[in-house]
Amino acid sequence: MQLFLDTTDTAVLRTLAATGLVDGVTTNPTLIAKSGRPMVEVIAEICGLVEGAVSAEVAATDVQGMLAEGRRLAAVAANVVVKLPLTPEGLVATRQFALEGIQTNVTLCFSAPQAMLAAKAGATYVSPFVGRLDDIGEDGIQLVHDIRAIYDNYAFDTQILAASIRSADHVQAAAIAGADCCTLPPAVFEALFKHPLTEKGLEQFLSDWAKTGQSIL
Repeated sequence: MQLFLDTTDTAVLRTLAATGLVDGVTTNPTLIAKSGRPMVEVIAEICGLVEGAVSAEVAATDVQGMLAEGRRLAAVAANVVVKLPLTPEGLVATRQFALEGIQTNVTLCFSAPQAMLAAKAGATYVSPFVGRLDDIGEDGIQLVHDIRAIYDNYAFDTQILAASIRSADHVQAAAIAGADCCTLPPAVFEALFKHPLTEKGLEQFLSDWAKTGQSIL
């Protein structure tokens, strides 16, 4: 499963990308606003830090506005993916971008029928919001299962990008459910490395090694 970072913090991204385990980045207007920097500038810098897909979201809600903004964003770098809302207008724009060879990420997906429409429109990615569904008492991971089944039934090429991820358990569950990608906050990415038994075992190994008085070099 591909792992994307949901961030516009380029300092953090630079550090975590050095692991070689970051496959891409997702951004949204909220994250861009927190950065306090011009959107195009931020997207350009991020695209220079990772080779994989970088989702940049349009702000317009009408078709022509989405197309104009999406084309501007796509021109920033070859790895920009235009992020569009799962609305009728958003899917019309998605269809046009598919015809133009521009990659898209259809976001704010909360149902399997919505995901089916995104795939029919030619979306490169669809982003089901796992955590937000859990927040209202629904099963976000079950949605990923349902989308996977529908996409497999009809051989849709659209990739499932699990979003609104809150924990390492969410990442595990999304992977089991068949998500192609998962976008997660830096803190959750870092949590994937951790387990108390790993830390305890390493501490024991280092203690035992120190007692030998040896050096490998």
